[in-house]
Amino acid sequence: MCDSIVDVSDDGVVFAKNSDRDANESQFLEWVAAARHDVTSPLKCTWIEIDPVGLTNAVLLSRPWWMWGAEMGANEHGLVIGNEAVFTTARKGGPALLGMDLVRLALERARDIDSAAQVIVGLLERYGQGGPCSHEKPGFTYDNSFLLADPRGAMVLETAGREWATDYVRHGVRTISNALSIPAFAAAHSDRLRTAVAGARARQLRTQSGANGSQGPADLMRALRDHGPKGGPSWSRLNGTLRAPCVHAGGALASSQTTASMVSDLRDGVRHWVTGTSAPCTSIFKPVSVDGAVDLGPPPTNVFDEATLWWRHERTHRTMVRDLAGQCASFASKRDELESSWIADPPSSLEAFRQAEHLEESWMSAHAQFADRRPAWVRRKWRALDQRANMPHPAGDRPTTVRR
Repeated sequence: MCDSIVDVSDDGVVFAKNSDRDANESQFLEWVAAARHDVTSPLKCTWIEIDPVGLTNAVLLSRPWWMWGAEMGANEHGLVIGNEAVFTTARKGGPALLGMDLVRLALERARDIDSAAQVIVGLLERYGQGGPCSHEKPGFTYDNSFLLADPRGAMVLETAGREWATDYVRHGVRTISNALSIPAFAAAHSDRLRTAVAGARARQLRTQSGANGSQGPADLMRALRDHGPKGGPSWSRLNGTLRAPCVHAGGALASSQTTASMVSDLRDGVRHWVTGTSAPCTSIFKPVSVDGAVDLGPPPTNVFDEATLWWRHERTHRTMVRDLAGQCASFASKRDELESSWIADPPSSLEAFRQAEHLEESWMSAHAQFADRRPAWVRRKWRALDQRANMPHPAGDRPTTVRR
């Protein structure tokens, strides 16, 4: 599950996305340089091989640990793309291209939204889409929609099997979630039951409302951090917190977690802001660029590893999630102050990552123990997730629970 936002104004274009996936599915940032390729050797994507091209663009990707493709990313030409799972009545086939593969392929092969749409449509019609979309749940498959943006405009591209439709975003805010949104295409292809379970319509309304009147990256960061009208997560036994864009796992049928977030300011130059970690409410957006690779250590897997950025942050996130409404309040002022200073005057990317981790470590030192205010069934869900990931409790942590 995911949420994507674009704001097209007279000043230019700003893009944002939350990537929602399995709670233990770590995501990492990968910089891939422009390159020339041997066109006689096939290109291996996640599940299938396809024909290569001779030259690919430099790209910055936010990529789930186990797949070739990316949830979102940018290229050297100022093109940014994010994808959304959508649930359609199209017949599902065998392994083909994942939507995440199509994101990466378009970023590597296109210069703007029009050529990116041509890449996606051409590959979709030739190879199709399909195959397991989750490492934890191999039977989980879906079709995809895409939000494409460049410094001149934006486009929504929606698919159902090998069929597709596009809609330009000429002006204003447009948001998409896990639902087809182009009216005629949605009427023809939407699986209404699975779309409802995903909470897609409710989240799309929240992101649209939160992004309206946006003045820039800070406002879209705030929209991605929205937990809903109560200020903190509203837990559902069915789908966790999928009624608002900042998603935390907990549901029985759908249990997504926001595992990475990105904001791209394409006005008057290009700047990208990424978390590189889960849960934007507990994360800090750091400035990065396509041509400025940062050594963030080894890539993570689905098992806790102290050497990896994503899992180090999980100690903060999985502590704070016990009482997000209370603990985010103690963290948010410092988080927002740091981000505001960086938006005004960005430090080097490496220095930003260092400062962000320092702030998280300082918060953890001061907030090791507090009441766990989640429902009992959510606590049980997270204990199982922690066990599967071999996730240690922070040193000295003995969280208490609140009876309801």
